[in-house]
Amino acid sequence: MSHLDGHERDEQGRVEPRHTDDEVVEAVREHEPASTKEVGDALDIARQSADYRLRKLEEEGRVESKMVGNSLVWMLES
Repeated sequence: MSHLDGHERDEQGRVEPRHTDDEVVEAVREHEPASTKEVGDALDIARQSADYRLRKLEEEGRVESKMVGNSLVWMLES
């Protein structure tokens, strides 16, 4: 049994995310500037999943990232 069993899939067989883009953006807003781990913890998803979602939202212009020291943090687009 894979870790994806039991998750909803779309017509193409892709796993549907448990959280909407708006929920991810709201997690950034609540912790801004938010680390990837903070967003993942807020949504109860793996850091890698949070990173993937945040990068997609950055491509769409909904969030932006910035290096602070050795860490990447996320903010709402200004």
